[in-house]
Amino acid sequence: MRIVIFASLSVLALGACRADETVAAYGAAERTWVLGSIDGVPYEDRATFNFGENGEVFGQAPCNRWFARQTAPYPWFAIEAVGATKMACSALDAEQSFFSALQDMTLSEVSGDFLVLSNDAERQMVFTAE
Repeated sequence: MRIVIFASLSVLALGACRADETVAAYGAAERTWVLGSIDGVPYEDRATFNFGENGEVFGQAPCNRWFARQTAPYPWFAIEAVGATKMACSALDAEQSFFSALQDMTLSEVSGDFLVLSNDAERQMVFTAE
């Protein structure tokens, strides 16, 4: 009987290890987040952020669709393997500032309809749920 209980607990523990511990599991999933500001300055172009499964993140920057991976446990945030389509448009500078800021973020917080990404250097990106 002890072996059965131990085996059952082991299976439950392994299942818990596979749970999503990223910001997606803390209220960010199944929503489209629209960038409102970077470092307190309104972001005039449109950039979106979505959370998929298994750490996938993606969205639309001012010119291009983008995708990456985010696997840091909440409240930390780390984005890696960023890729994007390669379309040109007049907002490429705004797009570059979006990607640059996104890669600098190290913390995340979801509060109702707001997603705030920030870092220790007092940089901040504020998104609103669409």
